[in-house]
Amino acid sequence: MKTETLKQKVLFKAAPEEVYDMLMDEKKHAKFTGDTAKISAKVEGTFKVWGDYITGKNLELKPGKKIVQEWHAADWEAEHISKATFIFKRIKTGTEMSFTHEGIPEELFGDTKQGWEDYYWAPMKAMLKK
Repeated sequence: MKTETLKQKVLFKAAPEEVYDMLMDEKKHAKFTGDTAKISAKVEGTFKVWGDYITGKNLELKPGKKIVQEWHAADWEAEHISKATFIFKRIKTGTEMSFTHEGIPEELFGDTKQGWEDYYWAPMKAMLKK
């Protein structure tokens, strides 16, 4: 299967710890997505978000600094795993998040790119009211 890598920089008017918590705290994650989230806060712990649509495992967790996770979407081939990396940098106006999603199936790249923007970054910013 051919894959692509998505790279994005996203600015949030909130501290890196707040942005990290929105992604890793089950209640906050469920609130901004509007769907269920079960997220382990431990390395090697698993997660399920958007119901059971997205599943994965935490590879590296540095609160307020970095998240590295394996990701799998329900409509991908059964054994296909991608890797999402979130790096949080404090800047004057809040947080600059560098995001990389490796191993996206080529035919789903456009939808995945738009999905991150529509279903993660925009509602996170709205919830932070910033």
